[in-house]
Amino acid sequence: MESNIDLSKLTDADKKDLQQFIVQEQQQSMIAKTISNLTDTCWKKCITSRISAGKLDKSEEACASNCVDRFMDTQMNILKHLEELRGGGGM
Repeated sequence: MESNIDLSKLTDADKKDLQQFIVQEQQQSMIAKTISNLTDTCWKKCITSRISAGKLDKSEEACASNCVDRFMDTQMNILKHLEELRGGGGM
């Protein structure tokens, strides 16, 4: 596989497709990082025992569920605020 690609030989449509592909890959990477951060944060906060029975105890399960809910709420609030700023409706 050739490592040096001459982008000047791409058509405009190919360049647009490549740009969309790169954006999608960046978005997937950001989602994966967010999920990893969520998992790490909630695990450290909520899972305090050894999981020997193959499942969480009730308090850990409730804590993890609440942690995920709060994380999602925070992410949605951040996105909403960014959209307001983008639309000129910022504070």
